[in-house]
Amino acid sequence: MKYWKYYLVALLVIVIDQLSKWAVHRYMPMGMPGEVPVFGDWFKLHYTLNPGMAFGVELPAPYGKVILTLFRLVAVTGISYYIYRLWKQHAPSGLLICISMILGGAIGNLVDSIFYGVLYNNAPFNAPTPWLHGQVIDMLFVDFPDGFFPASWPFVGGEIIPDFPIFNIADSCIFIGVVLILLFQNRFYSQHLEEAHPVAADDAAAAQARRDAEASELA
Repeated sequence: MKYWKYYLVALLVIVIDQLSKWAVHRYMPMGMPGEVPVFGDWFKLHYTLNPGMAFGVELPAPYGKVILTLFRLVAVTGISYYIYRLWKQHAPSGLLICISMILGGAIGNLVDSIFYGVLYNNAPFNAPTPWLHGQVIDMLFVDFPDGFFPASWPFVGGEIIPDFPIFNIADSCIFIGVVLILLFQNRFYSQHLEEAHPVAADDAAAAQARRDAEASELA
């Protein structure tokens, strides 16, 4: 698979993410009045704005948002280069697709930060400029029932069940990409090692075979 096709995966994520945010901004009232149930009461569309990072974490004003936006720009540049580097090293397609999803999600939220203060006029009221101060549009809401964790549960017993953060398509792709890499990291990176360093992989396999043989003799 040509390296540029992985960037197309990222582009697809960006397009879907931006279209969903445009539709929410265009057709949904913000907050509870515009809430739309999708699967009963536990999964809804809920239009809200996130002024900072994941879970609404913010850096101090007035330049914290600019610093965050510039950091995101550096991060997506690094991820873009990393995809090409891994492709040159014949990394598995599954790993590259996961990283492409992360790249697309990161760029999707970066677009919000750079442009939405101007396009959608959603910069905070105290922002020194609408550029680089746009708020991220979130809309996917998993609404857990209010209540308390059972008292018998360790660590969280008796605590209030927290509200699940509202997120968007970009966040979802980042999360899915990271989880898939964690779940399949042994497969991804062992395959990468074999393809990038076949001799070393063969040596490792031979060494493991010798150890297994020695263990069998001792048994």
